[in-house]
Amino acid sequence: MCKCRGGGGMQMVDAITLGELLIDFVSTTVDIPLGECPSFVKAPGGAPANVAVGLSKLGVKTGFIGRVGDDPFGHFLRDTLAREGVDTSHLKLDSEARTTLAFVANRSDGRKEISFHRNPGADQRLCIDDIDSDYIKRARLFHFGSVSLSHSPSREATMHAAQLARDAGLLVSYDPNWRPPLWDDIEDGRRWIWNAMPLAHIVKLAEEEWEFVTGTANFADGARIVMEQGVQLVIVTRGADGAWFTNGKESRYVEPFRVEVVDPLGAGDGFVAAMLAQLMNVDIEQINADELYEIIRIANAAGALTCTRMGVIPALPTKEQLNAFLREQGIKRKL
Repeated sequence: MCKCRGGGGMQMVDAITLGELLIDFVSTTVDIPLGECPSFVKAPGGAPANVAVGLSKLGVKTGFIGRVGDDPFGHFLRDTLAREGVDTSHLKLDSEARTTLAFVANRSDGRKEISFHRNPGADQRLCIDDIDSDYIKRARLFHFGSVSLSHSPSREATMHAAQLARDAGLLVSYDPNWRPPLWDDIEDGRRWIWNAMPLAHIVKLAEEEWEFVTGTANFADGARIVMEQGVQLVIVTRGADGAWFTNGKESRYVEPFRVEVVDPLGAGDGFVAAMLAQLMNVDIEQINADELYEIIRIANAAGALTCTRMGVIPALPTKEQLNAFLREQGIKRKL
C-alpha cells in the first residue's frame, strides 16, 4: 500500500477534473529538436490540471483529483493550484513515487515534441481508494483525459470516477489528449481511449490525433463513430485553423481568432476550460447548433488568448480578460 497524504479540508465544488499534474520543462527555443534544445523553463503542467485552473480563472468553483510526489516539485504544483483557487483536498502527496516530469520542444505550427520522465510517476499511482464518491456526486461537471488511462492503478481509478460521475448525472467531458510515449503498446492505447468513450457526453479531440483515434481523416465519419458510443457533442480543434463541432444533427465550422503567438502550449486546455464553463450551465441534450457555435467561438477566443503569453497557467485567461478580448473583436456576447 502506498503512503500518501491529502491536501487539506474538502470544499464544495461545481467542477472536478482528474488526471495528471506534472512539471513541464519547456524549451526556450522554437523549431529545434528536443535533444538539441539548449535550455528549458520550468512550468506547472498536465492537461486536466490546466483545465481545472482555466475553469477557476473563469469563475467556476473547481477541484482536482490526482497524485504528485511528496517532493519539492509536488509541493510546488499543489501550491500553484491552490493559489489559483483550485480545491486540492483530493490531490494526494505520494511519498513512494516522484512527480512526473515532461520536457517539451515547441514548433511554430503549434505542435510539440514531448519526452516524459516517470517510472512510475506519482500520477500513475492514483487508485480507487483515492476517489471520494460524495465529492464527485456533489459537483455538476467532471472532466478527464486518457493519460491517466495508460497504466494501472490510475486506469481503474479514472474509469471508476468517470462512471460515478455519469451515474450521478454530472456532465462528463473527455479529452483523449493522445500521448504515444506514455503507452507501452499503441493499440492498447487506442483500445483504452475507446473504452472510456461511453462515459462521456462531450469529447474533444485535436486534429493531429483525430485520424489515429477514429480511424478516418473525415470529420463527419469519425464523429459518427464517436457518437455511436453515446457521446452527444464532438469537437475537433485545429489550432490556428479554428474548430469543427457536431451534435449529431448539425455540424459547424467555427472560425479562429488571429493573435500574435508567443507560446502555443496549453491553447487546447484554455479552449476546453472556456467551453466547459459555458456548457455546464446548459442542457446538453436541448442546446441547438447556433448556441453551440457561439459557445465554441468563445472557447476559440480563450485558446487564442492562451497563446499570447509564456507558460500555460499564467496565460490562461480570466473571465475579465476573455470578455475584454471579445469586446475588442466586436463580439457582444460574453462569458
